[in-house]
Amino acid sequence: MKKLRRLEDLLPHIREGRYRLGPHVAKHMLQEGFTEWDVLRALEWGRELAVYPEDQRMLVLGYMVFPPRLRLPLHVVLEYATPRYVTLVTAFIPKDPHRVYSRSRLAALLRFDGALEEVRYTGPKDRYPA
Repeated sequence: MKKLRRLEDLLPHIREGRYRLGPHVAKHMLQEGFTEWDVLRALEWGRELAVYPEDQRMLVLGYMVFPPRLRLPLHVVLEYATPRYVTLVTAFIPKDPHRVYSRSRLAALLRFDGALEEVRYTGPKDRYPA
């Protein structure tokens, strides 16, 4: 069975420079204009959004901070299959930054039994999806 690791377990690898940048990270850094330092800071102060134990990967939500008060979300996917280092698979600025899920909403989306959450609409009837 593959070992489930948490972000706190992986941060020492990153702090000590035992990480590898994947090609997708470099591509998104060029396309979206953030740096390796932005990715590392986002991981340092980030939180796990999802853990994929079958792939030994996790999705982390961190922020790029621009003083005095601007924070832009940054998603980073980590792979921890190799025990000696962490691979930064990809990093990207989410398309809908306002749709960053809370832990409770994410837990409902990733239920272990695969059941769908019941949704009720409370707005005007003309806005209901078909």
